[in-house]
Amino acid sequence: MEWYSIGDQAWLDQVEEEIVDPDLPIIDPHHHLWRYSDVDYLAEKFLQDTSSGHRIEKTVYVQCGSEYRNDGPEYLQPLGETEFVIRQSRQIEGLGGPAIAGIVSHADLRLGDRLEDVLNQHLELSEGRLKGIRHAAAKAEFPDALHIPGDAPEGLYEDAKFRNGLRVLGQKGLTYDAWHYHYQNQAFTALAKSVPETILILDHFGTPVGVGPYAKKQKEIVSQLKKDLREMSKCENVVAKLGGLAMPDNGFGWETNSRPPTSDEFAAAQRDYYLHAIECFGPERCMMESNFPVDRNSISYAVLFNGLKKIVADFSVEEKQQLFHGTASRVYRL
Repeated sequence: MEWYSIGDQAWLDQVEEEIVDPDLPIIDPHHHLWRYSDVDYLAEKFLQDTSSGHRIEKTVYVQCGSEYRNDGPEYLQPLGETEFVIRQSRQIEGLGGPAIAGIVSHADLRLGDRLEDVLNQHLELSEGRLKGIRHAAAKAEFPDALHIPGDAPEGLYEDAKFRNGLRVLGQKGLTYDAWHYHYQNQAFTALAKSVPETILILDHFGTPVGVGPYAKKQKEIVSQLKKDLREMSKCENVVAKLGGLAMPDNGFGWETNSRPPTSDEFAAAQRDYYLHAIECFGPERCMMESNFPVDRNSISYAVLFNGLKKIVADFSVEEKQQLFHGTASRVYRL
């Protein structure tokens, strides 16, 4: 069996499938674009993925630190990412691809009086596409074990300035996207209770980690995750973004195999996570995400969305519409 570089198109192309329910309209509410020294994932590659058979109508770009400005005050440097996304969106749309209809940018929510100025500049630069902010709280306990180790300061969710920043988001009609690890889910629930006026979006189920010291604790982690999601779902201002479980740090190991998983293999491995979250939050507070290109390390775009559709194959037409389109459209005001 020939081995391919992980995430390489030739490696992904080993699994080709007929598209499931190709007419189902989809808003992909979570993807990135970036230009790094080892790999680029820009307009043309993203268009190749979104044009692979599913009906992707719109997308939401989520902050990942791309193209920050190199000069000026540090707190204004994230404005460069918003400028970058607008340029990329124009290129994608010019090639006939889906519009990046929403942008989740970065701002330091602890800025106090300067925060509103940063948000206003993001709004202007985004040409009205700014929908929210992601100021990640992911704090890696064992950073050497992770491919993407979060380095947020300890206790960010408890920080009074951070919470005040979240309230400012709510006042301006903006949402907050939360990236953290599974062991921070309870702190996130406490945060949600403290700012009921702001919509908080949980990314990737709270990123259950399955590598390093966590590799042998999966049953314990999943059991606690289910309890935490159920408690979290009682906060009516929390919305669950479902996906991001094909990252290497989740521990499924697909990225090390000679071939990527089929949609049936993906669905079998992850169905329980998705169905539990949907049971807790309801389809009207859940949205299916790609988390590309991070999850591209394990599975192709077409096969991933086939797997997501198979997980909810028994749901009603209305419920599927909520999960793949309606919730994202409402929450991100698209």
